[in-house]
Amino acid sequence: MTKSKTVRIGLMAMVLALVAAASSYAWNLSHENRLTFNRPVALPGVVLPAGSYSFDLAPSNSDLTIVVVRSATTSRVFYMGFTNTVDRPKNLPADAKVTFGESAAHEAPPIKAWYPIGDTTGHEFRY
Repeated sequence: MTKSKTVRIGLMAMVLALVAAASSYAWNLSHENRLTFNRPVALPGVVLPAGSYSFDLAPSNSDLTIVVVRSATTSRVFYMGFTNTVDRPKNLPADAKVTFGESAAHEAPPIKAWYPIGDTTGHEFRY
């Protein structure tokens, strides 16, 4: 085997190893946040009673646009749907995890977007 062929095989092996490592890393990333609301809030098609919920991205969600909202204590799914990826507003406090839209008096305010802790982008719900 020639030296150049050995070098090419070695480089290909390194590239494959890097791709596999990056894929494994991306697969294990969790965006789960536990959020607690002291009043009812709305998502497209559902009103969540006051309480704690788990917001996360759907597994095998390669484009990171499907959000799943579950109860914090069980695996009951309250919402699963597509979202639009949006940049976190620069003036939004670092500890703010959601933004709300407008609602009529005595109606649950709609969650406009969820911003996973530590991410610079968020997920805008499609109403």
